[in-house]
Amino acid sequence: MAEVFEINAEKRERDGKGPARALRNIGKIPAVIYGDKKDPESITLEQRDITKLYNSGRLMSTLIQIDVDGEKTRAIARDVQLHPVKDFILHADFLRLGKGAKIAVEIPVNFLNEDTCPGLKQGGVLNVVRYSIEFFCRVDDIPNEIDIDLAGLEIGDGVHISMVMLPDGVEPTITGRDFTIATVAAPT
Repeated sequence: MAEVFEINAEKRERDGKGPARALRNIGKIPAVIYGDKKDPESITLEQRDITKLYNSGRLMSTLIQIDVDGEKTRAIARDVQLHPVKDFILHADFLRLGKGAKIAVEIPVNFLNEDTCPGLKQGGVLNVVRYSIEFFCRVDDIPNEIDIDLAGLEIGDGVHISMVMLPDGVEPTITGRDFTIATVAAPT
């Protein structure tokens, strides 16, 4: 269920603006690993490795095995800072994960059977309210995506979180209400 992306890193000796700029000039990205009741660890990543995962759109919901000079750490990305104009990664923050940790993570939604949905065949429009949903789950059980079946939906029908079959151990962070994920709206 939870795929693990492996990435190599090096320990960073110096912190600050000057050393970070020098790293970026040679194609590396400064980053930090924190959490799990251990001291923060400053690291350096290859720009192409982290950019490849970021461009896939799954950086914030993928487990990452970070190999720092031979010592492996399981983590998940929690923040990525981008250049305001050029849109490349300036810095990344990773949350170190312990055994059996439970975290909140945003999972993308995948809609199935759009071509057989009666409401869409009649000219209705799929109005997506949430393209991703935040869930609490164990780090070993992070789903790649949540599939929502549109078969049988008519114009005016909606898909709510209570209608979705969730994997075991996965629960939405919003628990007080039955929120809408998508609706089939009448054409305008």
